[in-house]
Amino acid sequence: MAEQEASGLQVLLHTLQSSSDKESILTILKVLGDLLSVGTDRRIHYMISKGGSEALLQTLVDTARTAPPDYDILLPLFRLLAKVGLRDKKIGRKALELEALDVTLILARKNLSHGQNLLHCLWALRVFASSVSMGAMLGINGAMELLFKVITPYTRKRTQAIRAATEVLAALLKSKSNGRRAVNRGYVTSLLGLHQDWHSHDTANAYVQIRRGLLLCLRHIAALRSGREAFLAAQGMEILFSTTQNCLDDKSMEPVISVVLQILRQCYPTSPLPLVTASSAYAFPVPGCITTEPPHDLPEEDFEDDGDDEVDKDSDTEDGKVEDDDLETDVNKLSSKPGLDRPEEELMQYEELQSKLGDDLNSEKTQYANHHHIPAAASSKQHCYSKDQSSCGQEREYAVQTSLLCRVKTGRSTVHLGSKKNPGVNLYQNVQSNSLRRDSSESEIPDIQASPKADAWDVDAIFCPRMSASFSNSTRTREVVKVIDKLLQTHLKRVPFHDPYLYMAKARRTSSVVDFKMMAFPDVWGHCPPPTTQPMLERKCGVQRIRIFEDIRRLIQPSDVINKVVFSLDEPWPLQDNASNCLRFFSKFESGNLRKAIQVREFEYDLLVNADVNSTQHQQWFYFKVSGMQAAIPYHFNIINCEKPNSQFNYGMQPTLYSVKEALLGKPTWIRTGHEICYYKNHYRQSTAVAGGASGKCYYTLTFAVTFPHSEDVCYLAYHYPYTYTALMTHLDILEKSVNLKEVYFRQDVLCQTLGGNPCPLVTITAMPESNSDEHLEQFRHRPYQVITARVHPGESNASWVMKGTLEFLVSSDPVARLLRENFIFKIIPMLNPDGVINGNHRCSLSGEDLNRQWLSPSAHLQPTIYHAKGLLYHLSSIGRSPVVFCDFHGHSQKKNVFLYGCSIKETLWQAACTVGTSTILEEVNYRTLPKILDKLAPAFTMSSCSFLVEKSRASTARVVVWREMGVSRSYTMESSYCGCNQGPYQGLQFGTRELEEMGAMFCLGLLILELKSASCSHQLLAQAATLLSAEEDALDQHLQRCSSSSGSVPSELEDEPACLEEIDYSTDNSSDQEGSLSELDRRIQECAFNKFEGEEEEEAPGQGGEAIP
Repeated sequence: MAEQEASGLQVLLHTLQSSSDKESILTILKVLGDLLSVGTDRRIHYMISKGGSEALLQTLVDTARTAPPDYDILLPLFRLLAKVGLRDKKIGRKALELEALDVTLILARKNLSHGQNLLHCLWALRVFASSVSMGAMLGINGAMELLFKVITPYTRKRTQAIRAATEVLAALLKSKSNGRRAVNRGYVTSLLGLHQDWHSHDTANAYVQIRRGLLLCLRHIAALRSGREAFLAAQGMEILFSTTQNCLDDKSMEPVISVVLQILRQCYPTSPLPLVTASSAYAFPVPGCITTEPPHDLPEEDFEDDGDDEVDKDSDTEDGKVEDDDLETDVNKLSSKPGLDRPEEELMQYEELQSKLGDDLNSEKTQYANHHHIPAAASSKQHCYSKDQSSCGQEREYAVQTSLLCRVKTGRSTVHLGSKKNPGVNLYQNVQSNSLRRDSSESEIPDIQASPKADAWDVDAIFCPRMSASFSNSTRTREVVKVIDKLLQTHLKRVPFHDPYLYMAKARRTSSVVDFKMMAFPDVWGHCPPPTTQPMLERKCGVQRIRIFEDIRRLIQPSDVINKVVFSLDEPWPLQDNASNCLRFFSKFESGNLRKAIQVREFEYDLLVNADVNSTQHQQWFYFKVSGMQAAIPYHFNIINCEKPNSQFNYGMQPTLYSVKEALLGKPTWIRTGHEICYYKNHYRQSTAVAGGASGKCYYTLTFAVTFPHSEDVCYLAYHYPYTYTALMTHLDILEKSVNLKEVYFRQDVLCQTLGGNPCPLVTITAMPESNSDEHLEQFRHRPYQVITARVHPGESNASWVMKGTLEFLVSSDPVARLLRENFIFKIIPMLNPDGVINGNHRCSLSGEDLNRQWLSPSAHLQPTIYHAKGLLYHLSSIGRSPVVFCDFHGHSQKKNVFLYGCSIKETLWQAACTVGTSTILEEVNYRTLPKILDKLAPAFTMSSCSFLVEKSRASTARVVVWREMGVSRSYTMESSYCGCNQGPYQGLQFGTRELEEMGAMFCLGLLILELKSASCSHQLLAQAATLLSAEEDALDQHLQRCSSSSGSVPSELEDEPACLEEIDYSTDNSSDQEGSLSELDRRIQECAFNKFEGEEEEEAPGQGGEAIP
């Protein structure tokens, strides 16, 4: 049957080319048209494969060369040719070879006064010009001049032909040679004039597509530097800006406005950032490295043409949707186990960390003998919060308010969900701008500013206290200390596992590059999770274009821009006048990051964040103090030097805010805040000098508006919930004091000293042995290991909150935690990059290196934390005690939910379509078990985002190195979104610290279920788990069906992002703005075939166009 159909089609095509009978040709064209007008494109592609395009082109040439040309044949032939040519990628080349290109151009010239014939010629030219090379050929042959004869000022006649001509011209101008020709011939000014004329006369917006076609022509010309210069010289920015201001809210004008925005962004002159140098404002002398002169930005004229959007090469996380060419297909590299990267005798130093287990159990010292003692300074005045205002028992009680088994993925979370229909809900409610209300104990809280002694108070010193304040003898600082003490005693709300006095004592021991003298109030005071979970912000339609038009307004109307620097790490201090009406900024505290603040308008500020120390990049994390605000007024903040090409800020994520006044009211809470949020590419570029001679990279703007809850408040804004190194060290000491020493073995060790001189903590958690007998001590020391690390990337503070949940759960009295302690030894490195966290870095250490790319061959001098973490894992492997699971906690800026990345040889080879050696590779699928368990347990976790591919670009990460070199099959990276969830019980909600901590606890529960599913699980543990489940009403019974441990299908892949109400456009030549889609042109051709052509007043004169084409 297929052969008969093929032979029938070939007969029709052969007859079409050879026949000179008009009726036969028309019949064949009708049959072909009917065949191709129904069904799918497969018919058209099949016809193309059988020489259909060549047959139609040859018939076109033959018919056009008859005297006179028969338009009864030519018109249906053109329609069929356009339909087929849209699907034939080689149609332009074929038309050139068969001379149909010139023939069609000649026919168009001969029919300038005959609209219907001209329209059909233009459709064919549109198809031929889809190839850039053919477009260039048409330009050489005078096609653009012809088209400008068709594209006239505003008229209601021949509008279909005019529209088609603008589309052909736009296609031709994709060719750079045509673009240069258009610039040289002054077409930019002509196109702007035509656009203005059509815009002013088309008040009913009846010819939006013609106006859009003219703009597309300008957009393609503007792809050239000479085109942009001509556009600016012709006042193009001002013209397009003014013509669109009155129609921004008109939905019918959407096709026009979207192209206008692209042109304006394309032609906005690029410039360097307003910084003295691209290097970080902080520098650290790295041992053994020669300090070089920091690169300075070049003046604007030295910038090259914009290139394509760069790939996010250092994406803060591993993207499961990798390109196939990045997949590792070398089976030897995937399966071989490299040798040690250091002398074997060096591993003996880690023996001490293991052999300490149990050595101090018989100590006659105090009850805290096996723990580091909390510094005396923290309790010199009996201010230790854990002693004065709570007890260790209360801390333990808080940790186990609800059994973890009652919070599995069944929707029974203890979290109170916020209203998804009201994303703008303000957690700071009923707030008066100038007075403070009563706290929960009904004690009167005086207004700080209205206090009789307010003038004597240094509000900034109180709300950003000095580290040395508590230990200074000056009168001024003693007064500040008294105020802080009074505030702590009067207004402090109990924050579990936090002590402000201990925090201040610890902060004095934290070493920073610039020797921070101040502490951020939220870090000292503490944070309590809000009572409700905040929904994702609903994106306001048009918010991106509003901000872009504001950027354009600054360029063309600079007189209303203040442009005043109000804060800078690079300039002499102070820059701010407390008497002025501008906001006051500060960021020189632990984890703080704000380099410069520029007041643009009264309530708008451009902000620049600092690059990582000893680096010129990684600007994303921010954390700063702001004061001097007025309540109920929206302040706009534009962070103009972000680096990542996209962000969850475009998809419902909000930054976080901490209000000091609210904290004094009993709400010490970081909340999500901000509206009118969007993230887009701006006009700033990195110079070629900084980029090493390559085209300068793009920068992106994060813009958001904040309405502060109080006037004259002191607030802190951050990228995500901050978690400092000092907060971790404080937390670990309080955890030590909170544990039940008869049940929990908790020890802090120092893994190593960092480059900056800070101790990197190593925590060991397990259960105390049943007794001091040799048998019980032996069992105690030989429990399997679980190794967990976090915060290798400083800006991923969400990883620390997940780790916080893990630590608190493991030392709690929860029965699941007890079983875990009794069966495992947990080795935890909660912060792999303390220096980066302390100094406000986003990604790197003080050496300017991404530490998660140093695991292959770390240096003991340059990457000590990675070197010794790897050494510890090497040691465990060398004694046959490799961890059951290794997991590195991370944060993800471009995806939602929580998910795991693992390693699989077979999945990697399958994904890369590489079958070499796969049949001989033996690989267990146990690496999938833990993520499947978490998918059922944890509300925030989703299996659909997990990936087990091994990429070349990730070969030096912890996940891959531990899998490959230590043979840990369950080696993972666990990614937590900065934003929130698009599935499960938390769908539509942003993550708070409570949800992140819950994920840390759920991860521990997953480890227990994993052990219960394993073949090596002891009968004793199974019996204990069964008793536990019975007590919890079989809450996890479904997860203990060992027969179904590997069953069940993986959920279908969820879309990473929901559809946005407006296009998030980063490329100025976005593919979504194709000049004419297949379906649209098909529809117009079909309408022309069945309907009478629009009224034409000009008719072809007798004999017009009747000469044969040579």
